Amino acid sequence: MKITVLDGYTLNPGDLDWGAMAAFGDLTVYDRTPADKTVERAIGSEIVITNKTVLDADAISRLPELKYIGVLATGYNIVDVDAAASRGIVVTNIPSYSTMSVAQMAISLLLAIVQRVEHYADENRKGRWSRSEDFCYTDFPLMELAGKRFGVVGFGHTGQATAKVASALGMKVGVFSSKPQTELPAGYDKMDMDTLFKESDVVSLHCPLTDTTRHLVDSRRIETMKPSAILINTGRGPLIDEQAVADALREGRIYAAGMDVLGTEPPAADNPLLTAPRCFITPHIAWATKEARVRLMDIAVGNVAAFLSGKPQNVVG
Repeated sequence: MKITVLDGYTLNPGDLDWGAMAAFGDLTVYDRTPADKTVERAIGSEIVITNKTVLDADAISRLPELKYIGVLATGYNIVDVDAAASRGIVVTNIPSYSTMSVAQMAISLLLAIVQRVEHYADENRKGRWSRSEDFCYTDFPLMELAGKRFGVVGFGHTGQATAKVASALGMKVGVFSSKPQTELPAGYDKMDMDTLFKESDVVSLHCPLTDTTRHLVDSRRIETMKPSAILINTGRGPLIDEQAVADALREGRIYAAGMDVLGTEPPAADNPLLTAPRCFITPHIAWATKEARVRLMDIAVGNVAAFLSGKPQNVVG
């Protein structure tokens, strides 16, 4: 059986082992695959594994031996699942492997904004503290999070995990969710979207990207937020209107933003958020702790094993 991994580098830059996957057949792993090489590299494969390399209807139609597509991520929009289904091709994803890692990043972005630890560490390496006339110095307003309102948009696994950490920091948690109040943890307040954005000191996005959530945070929504509000996005880049958020930061209509995802990745050099003030951006790495990548690899191997046994799991579409 021929198995091809089209873009394995982000999962395994060298610190993990493809051995368990190789046990299923003749395995070829590419670090990255440009679009014009996708079919050429996947041809003859019964199993194709992809992370961000697109398998659209045209590519699928040109892979007659293909029986299984394994997506090395939770989101699977890079695969035309309808085209796959029409051929009887099974498509699977990797759910819930990075919940705690993403929650950790969401709170890390928030703490970076309110404490500026990296800034002060860098300044002190340059001798700034040693030259200070006082026993301390501050360049930015410091903020205590206890008692502040933490608004969570989307209360799935990562939203719940992030809210739990915020609550441990003494924050008051507000939740926009389809869950009724009776199913929320004690002390959490169910809120409608408008109220959550209006009253929250921090808004953290954890909802899926759909037609209704695309540009959820636009200029109109921003106008309802506090000028002191902080926006965190570890969900999907297109949940926000990037130009609107950049303009709001420059004009002081919100205080700061922390982003691990952008609408196009990697971003264009002229993406307005890259130069916006008080905008803290990490390169889509919330998922990428070694612990989360080990879980991802284990689930990916398990998905292939389940497919080969005739009992596929984590099927999408």
